[in-house]
Amino acid sequence: MTPDLDPSTVVVHAGRPERVPNAPVGGSPVFSSTYVAGGDRGYGRFGNDAWTALEDTLGQLEGGRALTFASGMAAAAAVIDLVPVGGRVVAPQHAYSGVLALLDQQAETSRLTVDRVDIANTESVVQTLDGAALLWIESPTNPAMEVADIPALAAAGHAAGATVVVDNTFATPLLQQPLALGADVVMHSATKFIAGHSDVILGAVITADDNLWSAIELRRRSLGAIPGSMDAWLALRGLRTLALRLDRAQSNAAYLAERLRRHPRISRVRYPGLPDDPGHARAAAQMSGFGAILSIELGGDAEGAQQVCERTKLWVHATSLGGVESLLERRRRWAIEVPTIPEDLIRLSVGIEHPEDLWTDLDQALTSLT
Repeated sequence: MTPDLDPSTVVVHAGRPERVPNAPVGGSPVFSSTYVAGGDRGYGRFGNDAWTALEDTLGQLEGGRALTFASGMAAAAAVIDLVPVGGRVVAPQHAYSGVLALLDQQAETSRLTVDRVDIANTESVVQTLDGAALLWIESPTNPAMEVADIPALAAAGHAAGATVVVDNTFATPLLQQPLALGADVVMHSATKFIAGHSDVILGAVITADDNLWSAIELRRRSLGAIPGSMDAWLALRGLRTLALRLDRAQSNAAYLAERLRRHPRISRVRYPGLPDDPGHARAAAQMSGFGAILSIELGGDAEGAQQVCERTKLWVHATSLGGVESLLERRRRWAIEVPTIPEDLIRLSVGIEHPEDLWTDLDQALTSLT
């Protein structure tokens, strides 16, 4: 496609069939495990047209070549498997709990070693990088909403000989371009904003390095964590409206963040779009928007935070994010969540509903505590 197109246009037009008479405007899922010999496909575990269409689109959006996986965790596991036995990983102290748990499991079996860092403290991270094989960055972090200095950390990681990976799930390819900022690999839980309708579990990895792409593709082939054809097709269909969904959702998030910061039951709002947020200046420099996720704290009242989640009528009490509907949950209800996340922290995934309806529902749940 034309390289000067805006990403909101690319997300609509990339990955479509060739424009020839009688061709469909959009592709279809291909349900086949077996292919006639003589081509380069070989077997259903090696490729599928529905994957290819989604991967072409994600690759154009992120500036590299994409690979899709059965889940975000499958994508993360394939990347982490690049670390040699005994290698060291530097990872955020706050990040998606599934990834942190996987790293801990591999450290317990001496497969690798892990150093947890405050990813927003660039100097501290840099001091930890010597000898690291992999630097895992998540920005903004889940659910603490910390913002990493991706260009500085990518440069320091490379200087130390580490492969630099950025989980870009919260920001999406429309708000942040980690490869352009110096990262080697971008990872997504495509379950979230990319698919966008809470009906698909899928992961993706994008890199501009052909050797890395081949190494990760080999792991997908060998370990078998391939996406289903229908899942890939649904994710691509969802991706077509990402620009519209994200525009509305982050507008709603900014509106709610401003109102929540003035609510008497709220002690802290974590959202990089707020001018006084610790990550605001950094996010403004490397992102084109502040996203649709925010977290709130209730002054240490964990029981009250749980009650808020259970008393909303419009917001859905559920563990996920990035769908068209607004979701919330107290993250420490999960034993797997790291203990440095406050017990009273509620993560809000803001959807595309009317902002006043979202506010009214949150306000009544918060006010019911008094």
